[in-house]
Amino acid sequence: MLTPADLDTLFLTFKVAGIATLLMLLFGTPLAWWLARTRSSWKGIINAVVALPLVLPPTVLGFYLLVLMGPAGAVGKITTWLGLGTLPFTFAGLVVASVLYSLPFVVQPLQTSFAMIGEQPLEAAATLRASPLDTFFSIVVPLAKPGFLTAAILGFAHTVGEFGVVLMVGGNIPDKTRVVSVQIYNHVEALEYSEAHWLAGCLLLFSFSVLLVLYTALKTQPVAHPLK
Repeated sequence: MLTPADLDTLFLTFKVAGIATLLMLLFGTPLAWWLARTRSSWKGIINAVVALPLVLPPTVLGFYLLVLMGPAGAVGKITTWLGLGTLPFTFAGLVVASVLYSLPFVVQPLQTSFAMIGEQPLEAAATLRASPLDTFFSIVVPLAKPGFLTAAILGFAHTVGEFGVVLMVGGNIPDKTRVVSVQIYNHVEALEYSEAHWLAGCLLLFSFSVLLVLYTALKTQPVAHPLK
């Protein structure tokens, strides 16, 4: 059975994933729109930076985030100067690391959806004197709805299952930074296989349900995304 500590880690994990997903959609949407529309020479570099977590070992990303956000790092000095302290081993640091690690799973589906819209709907809206902002919310968002669905589900699910980055940046502090993946590791390390089975089974069921919902929802609205 799930212990009270296990339930606490589940709650914390979904809380981190929920906040991180909202932030990824907030910042990832304009970034994906720019990447889908720009002809800048910087596009390839920005695309590579965004996709870097897909190929970079999580512990490497976690290490550099730990250094960057630590007392001697550039971000750490800024947050300390602002009176916020340092981010490592805090809930806020956990959210920041999760956003950076899972961002490709949000940006790439959105970028693909935006690119598939084409120029014709945008030109039609321009002839009707619609502002760029009105065009985006009235034309682009409805047409890119499958991309938003894919981005939200994949971003949330990937954040729930991450391990290396959150362990490096958040540590293993009960009720503060200990997420489900770290708790499973703790159970296995303590030879508590029964408890590990329960938590691992919950994640397995969650992951399968997420993919089932995603494929079912996209069945009548096909869109290119990382899972195809």
